[in-house]
Amino acid sequence: MFFNLLGLIKRRLITFILGAMVVGLVVGSLVDVSILKEFILPLTFLLVYPMLVPLNFASLKQKENNVLQVTVQIINFVLFPLFAYLIGLAFFENVYLRLGLLLIALLPTSGMSISWTVMAKGNVNAVIRMVIIGLLLGAILSPLYISFLLGAEVNVPVMKIFSQILIVVFIPLVAAYFTQEYLVRKYGKERFHGGIKQKFPPFSTFGVVLIIFVAVSLRAKVLINNPAILLEIVVPMLLFYLLMGASSIVIGRLFFSRKEAIALVNGTLIRNLSLSLAIVLSAFPEASIAAVLIALSYVLQVQVAAWNVRLTKKIFPEISKGVSA
Repeated sequence: MFFNLLGLIKRRLITFILGAMVVGLVVGSLVDVSILKEFILPLTFLLVYPMLVPLNFASLKQKENNVLQVTVQIINFVLFPLFAYLIGLAFFENVYLRLGLLLIALLPTSGMSISWTVMAKGNVNAVIRMVIIGLLLGAILSPLYISFLLGAEVNVPVMKIFSQILIVVFIPLVAAYFTQEYLVRKYGKERFHGGIKQKFPPFSTFGVVLIIFVAVSLRAKVLINNPAILLEIVVPMLLFYLLMGASSIVIGRLFFSRKEAIALVNGTLIRNLSLSLAIVLSAFPEASIAAVLIALSYVLQVQVAAWNVRLTKKIFPEISKGVSA
């Protein structure tokens, strides 16, 4: 019964996210929800750990196109943070909205990057490496970027961010690795990859819904008193995803084979919103408005990713015009 519910949440994630936002607004406006802050850390673990267990850690040892991997990381940690910073300056007076946008830019890829790549028939092994490398680089570089770009306007607790990242990234990553090793030894690779690993991601989507409820409920009174802020967020986010998508597609078409280009787009366009949300709520408790921005980004990102897959054959024709690097 519970797994059926998790499956339903995964299939109807946007509906449940919108529902969590509405319920969060109602509850947060009626009662004191400050105690919910205590649930942020366990919910974060529930959100991050299950999406890491299915990862193919062995892919890091496989020979892959290093030019592709380097290009993806330059896009993720040079080009997209620049987009986020400039858009934030242009559209947001509230520094915490700029913080939320910058965090989205600094934390690339998620388990959904792999799923969308499979559906689009791209290079799956390449995108798995992008997920793991991007996760590690994002965890290390995010505090440094935030401190450098926003340190003059907002108190950036660098050591606290690093400690929170240790809790919400590295501990779940190590736990996921050993969980996978144990399950493979106990049940064998075929059974693990054939069915067991698919049971973990739905817990992550459940964690997403719960943590969005917490984020919105903590900021409910501000949103109700100033509903125009939602419109203020939507236009910059649309522009941000438009710039990300266009630049990734152009680079993919110009320099890589079809399958590699598809992996590049999904390894850059899809952002790790779950981790962004976790870091905002745990390291910047005063920045819950940034969590609202990230929550709205879930709705936008799923639509962008879905349309990207639908249009893959037009964006990247079967006979690729790209040159394999």
